[in-house]
Amino acid sequence: MIVRHQAERFRASNTGRLAHLALPNSELVDYPGGPFVFDRGSAAGRGAWLVFPDGTDTPVEPPTQLVLLDATWSQARRMFRKIGALRGLPILRLPDAPMPAARLRESPAPGRVSTIEAIARALRVLEGDAVAEPLERLFDVAVARAAQSGRQMRYPEPSG
Repeated sequence: MIVRHQAERFRASNTGRLAHLALPNSELVDYPGGPFVFDRGSAAGRGAWLVFPDGTDTPVEPPTQLVLLDATWSQARRMFRKIGALRGLPILRLPDAPMPAARLRESPAPGRVSTIEAIARALRVLEGDAVAEPLERLFDVAVARAAQSGRQMRYPEPSG
């Protein structure tokens, strides 16, 4: 489930919508709005997991549902605090990985990625490379097309 902030709805750089169109089993829900119905799982621990950078949990068994917040980072932090249905969900923190050079938007910190990249990384952890790679290629195409259209691209600051 992709919970999209209302401000993202018409942004050309919104990757949550792109991921939703590419993933037939996904659900896109706007915030504010809803309803936010998450699979609470069973005593065995399966159910919905929130993908968010503050997580520390590692699933023993793959979750039955992933929940991602599709927003700017400041909006996502507020959504995390305000959406009561998120409380109590285990939080999956994605492993650190290299960031692509070109970005649709500037990242506020190392490892902070777009929604489609977060979905791809989560799927890589849970289901393997074959599931993640098509989403990563789709993101690369979106970045290339945005650059071809004359849109200003974001590149990370050189380290050193």
